[in-house]
Amino acid sequence: MTNHLHLIAQAKEGYKLSQIVRDFKKFTAHSVLKAIEDEPESRKDWMLYRFEFAGEYMKRIEKYHFWQDGNHAIYLDPYKPEMLEQRLNYVHENPVKAGIVENAADYLCSSARDYCGRKGLVNIVLV
Repeated sequence: MTNHLHLIAQAKEGYKLSQIVRDFKKFTAHSVLKAIEDEPESRKDWMLYRFEFAGEYMKRIEKYHFWQDGNHAIYLDPYKPEMLEQRLNYVHENPVKAGIVENAADYLCSSARDYCGRKGLVNIVLV
């Protein structure tokens, strides 16, 4: 999506999903902010101001606050595969409901492409 992320993920044995999400947020925030700072972008100053303002009163934020705190994690019971299928359909249909694309597989950043036999932009494991 243009302003948020849907992800179905599982941590391998010995790893915690919360640490993976933390590291993902840190890496992507750093990468996107660096791209905004380095690339010629007409809204550069406005965007950086918004991220700086968002973190202004947060002690743990050095300069910019990129990601919202927290997440909306939903436990998917491995003994109820219909839960996984329902969530996967929700994720794939989200850009359609938002009016971004007409068909889920047309959204470049969606794994729906992979489920339709087309290669998406993100490497995934089909479930």
